[in-house]
Amino acid sequence: MKQLAYVAATVVLTACTAALGNDTMATLGAGGLVFVQSPDVRMLSEDLYVSPDEVRVRYEFRNEGQADASTLVAFPLPDITGSPDFMVDVPSEDAANVFGFETKYNGEAVEAELHQYVFAENIEYTDFLTDLGVPLLPFADATLAAVNALSEADQQELFHRGLVIPMESYSSENGKAEIVSTEWQPVWTLKSTYSWEAHFPVGETVVVEHRYKPSVGGTVAVTFMSEDTEDNHPLADAQSKYCVDENLFAAVQRSQASPDEAWSAPYLEQWIQYIWSTGANWRGPIDKFRLVVDKGDPKNLVSFCWDGEIKKIAPTQFEATATDFFPPIDREFEIMLLRYNEPVPEATN
Repeated sequence: MKQLAYVAATVVLTACTAALGNDTMATLGAGGLVFVQSPDVRMLSEDLYVSPDEVRVRYEFRNEGQADASTLVAFPLPDITGSPDFMVDVPSEDAANVFGFETKYNGEAVEAELHQYVFAENIEYTDFLTDLGVPLLPFADATLAAVNALSEADQQELFHRGLVIPMESYSSENGKAEIVSTEWQPVWTLKSTYSWEAHFPVGETVVVEHRYKPSVGGTVAVTFMSEDTEDNHPLADAQSKYCVDENLFAAVQRSQASPDEAWSAPYLEQWIQYIWSTGANWRGPIDKFRLVVDKGDPKNLVSFCWDGEIKKIAPTQFEATATDFFPPIDREFEIMLLRYNEPVPEATN
């Protein structure tokens, strides 16, 4: 992978990446959706727009077989894993349509079905949580409230299965630390996929469009500015996953309020993922692929990996194109967004 794009408000474009997914053929088996190969349907084009506020994708398909095809089409979204250490923007607490997902087939609205599965330690616990009356979205307020309203026995069972961890508050009165309260934090992984039935007439071009709000993960600082440890290599990890380059690192370093404080840069780090590893099961490559990444504000910084040229087409937008494109099967499309956070002036006496 080449580093392709990074932009700062005062830095020129240099050569240098949700919640997202890629349409894929599927069957619905006993264990859930199973992705399958399509021998006849070809993806003529994919036009993808990614921003922290919205994802839009438009496909053109053509059935090059000898007969009309009707099949289940699946659109997987990135996993959402609960954590006490990171923040995740939950698009909606509407369990039936968490992501505000909309689908159109040749311009007409299509109702897609949401499939959701909960895992912890590679074991599925969807029915277990549902039977307890616990919502499946780990970061939702309703989920947190439901978990903490359970009996102590149920909470301990969730903890035993690796679904929650205790967040304890202490008091140091009388010189002795004592636990004064415990809040159980969901840490399970939620896997979500939308599916719907599609019809592909022989020799015709079919247009499929999706629109939704991604779930954006993040933290209050720029993590790759922290020092290496024996078990943690933040800059190397960011270079590998998001193609962070020396120019981006230097720009963040210059913005630090204190050179000795790794967390003093005025940015909030966010991550968006696009699932495209399952999308390589249409017939042949994608004839024409176009990607637009929108960083949202000219003051924001963005970094992502792409093997090819990237053009700046607007103050906040960057375009990449490819022909005969095969989505990678060994990694997803990862975007790191550094959202500018205006420093608060220090109070003066």
